[in-house]
Amino acid sequence: MKQFLLLLHEDIKMMHALSPKQMQEIASAHMAWANKLAESGHLIGGDGLHERSIIISGKDCVIKDGPYLEAKEIIGGYYLLQAEDLDTVVALAKECPTHFYGGITEIRPVMEMEDYS
Repeated sequence: MKQFLLLLHEDIKMMHALSPKQMQEIASAHMAWANKLAESGHLIGGDGLHERSIIISGKDCVIKDGPYLEAKEIIGGYYLLQAEDLDTVVALAKECPTHFYGGITEIRPVMEMEDYS
């Protein structure tokens, strides 16, 4: 099976505007979806990510805190999935709870050794 990283892009302002009840509903929806993925054998792992990040850039390894004030979205979490093909992961990703509140999912295939040749 091939592996795919599903990145969850979220609107910062929208996330901050959610009530505690709405946040709990989202968390519950993600747990239910993760359980469904695990039962079907597609889930390898996943977690939510803190909003704050550290960015290291350039050959001088300049360190900056993020996200920046002008940032409109963050990567709020990820799922590592396995499936026979991209089409299967696309179908699975369409059911991701991130979409319920305006989020975006990005699918990134994990490179395999044969991809390097």
